[in-house]
Amino acid sequence: MPRTFFMLSMATALALGALIPASGQQAAIPGKADQEAAPGGPGYGPSPDVSNPQKGGILPTISWSKVEPWPQDKAPIAAKGLQVKAFARDLVHPRWLYVLPNGDVLAAEAASLPSPSWSPRAVFQNYVMRQVRSISENANRITLLRDTNKDGVADEKHVFLENLNQPFGMALIGDRFYVGNTDAVVMYPYKEGETKIVAEGKKLMSLKVGHHWTRNILPSKDGRKLYVTVGSGSNIAEKGQAEETDRAAIHELDLETGKSRLFAGGLRNANGMGWEPQTGVLWTVVNERDELGDVMPPDYITSVQDGGFYGWPWSYWGKNVDDRVQPQNAEMVAKSITPDYALGGHTAALSMTFDENSKLPDPYKGGAFIGLHGSWNRSNLEGYRVVFLPFKDGKPQGMPVDVLHGFLQGDGDISHGRPVGVTFDQNGALLVADDAGNAIWRVTGANAVSGAKPAN
Repeated sequence: MPRTFFMLSMATALALGALIPASGQQAAIPGKADQEAAPGGPGYGPSPDVSNPQKGGILPTISWSKVEPWPQDKAPIAAKGLQVKAFARDLVHPRWLYVLPNGDVLAAEAASLPSPSWSPRAVFQNYVMRQVRSISENANRITLLRDTNKDGVADEKHVFLENLNQPFGMALIGDRFYVGNTDAVVMYPYKEGETKIVAEGKKLMSLKVGHHWTRNILPSKDGRKLYVTVGSGSNIAEKGQAEETDRAAIHELDLETGKSRLFAGGLRNANGMGWEPQTGVLWTVVNERDELGDVMPPDYITSVQDGGFYGWPWSYWGKNVDDRVQPQNAEMVAKSITPDYALGGHTAALSMTFDENSKLPDPYKGGAFIGLHGSWNRSNLEGYRVVFLPFKDGKPQGMPVDVLHGFLQGDGDISHGRPVGVTFDQNGALLVADDAGNAIWRVTGANAVSGAKPAN
């Protein structure tokens, strides 16, 4: 069973050294669920049940699956009608992917840093994060992967950019390459086909650092602006509101003037972003707050309104007040927008991409692909898969379906990987960054031939 640490008293935690987890006590078997059941249930959909928050004690409920490397002959499980193979292995915590116009694939390799605090909570959470490889070697680089013989496997690997500061989001606009480091958006000159950038970058926008460190960037359709995610500096603003200024938000950076503004706020930890193909509206996936129970509140995917506010920290899923946050702010709660679609409690929805560049077969058409990194802060494991969410008329329709699962092994005690970034390559295959597995997986239709472009 997965390793589990329930809400213990401080004295018990100190007696354990806050390092040794208790035996698992789950009724469900997450490993079997991963193999047999698609995601769904009360924590998913446009109207999740958020009526029964479960407030925790001094220490949160934590349950995790220890990460062990993928055997060379093993891979995740692709859904019916799909197949999967490794595009690249032996990376160092690849988190995010970007495909250049010539087909080269860029992987941002970076990891979380341990909390500097010596509180029992911080010590134990650092321990768990190392077990699940959220805290690991920090390469702080972007690696370029090239498939020269078009067989769907990278045969060249180059250090494209190095000595970065927890890089994550990437974007190319013309001959300018942009990187979202944890502390800044930086621009570099780029020439098509080059395998390494040696020029010094130019800082365009400074960003606050700490806690949620990932900074995704997405160009506007006309290439004149960048949208930049900045997660919160805490769980529920327990360090004070001043620390959260310009955080839990998406910013808009004007590349012509260099000025930025807050585009939308109250988004605790937004990561993946995309432009919905039919409506042109910005969408994002968001990780919600902790310690209100296994399914409360759900992570979500939502359209993002210019000037919109989505609740954090004062409320969740619209106007449901989190009374742990003091002082309260009734005015901000009244402004809170209800997200569009729930993705389950603590599933760690980190990435999304719409299917406009996809060559995957039905039923994986007309919607969004979402990477669910997987939970560590609920009693039953959830996530650890890539799903497809159908859209109709610019909105989610129905329930998500599996695309890639099998990251959990056996009864859930072991995981070989955790999916993060998702994108499509030049041939319409889905690429999935597996940070814990140090791999990039390539998903195609079951009848696709090597890396060649499938026939229409």
